[in-house]
Amino acid sequence: MQTYCERCGPGLFDEPLNAISNVVFLIAAFAVWYLGRDRGVLSPGIWVLIGLSICVGIGSALWHTFASRWALYLDVVPILLFQLCFLWLYGRRIVGLKQVILVLLLLAYVSANLWLRQYRTWLNGVLFYAPTLGFSLSIGVYHYVHALRERYLLLVSAFVFCIALICRTIDLLVCRQLPIGTHFLWHVLNGVVVYCAMRALIFAIRGDRAWVSRSAAP
Repeated sequence: MQTYCERCGPGLFDEPLNAISNVVFLIAAFAVWYLGRDRGVLSPGIWVLIGLSICVGIGSALWHTFASRWALYLDVVPILLFQLCFLWLYGRRIVGLKQVILVLLLLAYVSANLWLRQYRTWLNGVLFYAPTLGFSLSIGVYHYVHALRERYLLLVSAFVFCIALICRTIDLLVCRQLPIGTHFLWHVLNGVVVYCAMRALIFAIRGDRAWVSRSAAP
């Protein structure tokens, strides 16, 4: 069964646009590194997010090149780890949640993802990302209410993620009209989401003293 519109054969370079478009995650990582260095907040947590952003780009590019099971894991695992790491850092550093509460939330999040894997073929896998969209909207609203700078940033990130989901969903549907498909836009838009998420975290840690003072994390 064809998974992506652009792939029409088993060759290594049958998804060139889907593979190359992952460079956006490397650009996002570099931009966040530059911003974090400029603001003096390149903490271990931010470094982990930067590294995971790079891994997401490389892993996804390998998946869309080799299309093998081992490459699939390199595609899926870094994305999940990035989400978990971001939720942990935001919950601890910004919201100030206790570790036990965060662990329970993350376990619920992972469980929901595992359960929804059985529906990964429905609308080209869009339902699988329902927990991510739910968390994105929830954190976006919290950020808008409490942030002192760039309050809309995470809501914008959630909105961009919605558009990315649409691009992922319609990829196979538009094949006849658009042979290259729209999956590459899923990568590009998610690169924007990753950058916005890390940028919001950096500004919150560096500039919002009210949040930092409430944080239970070091």
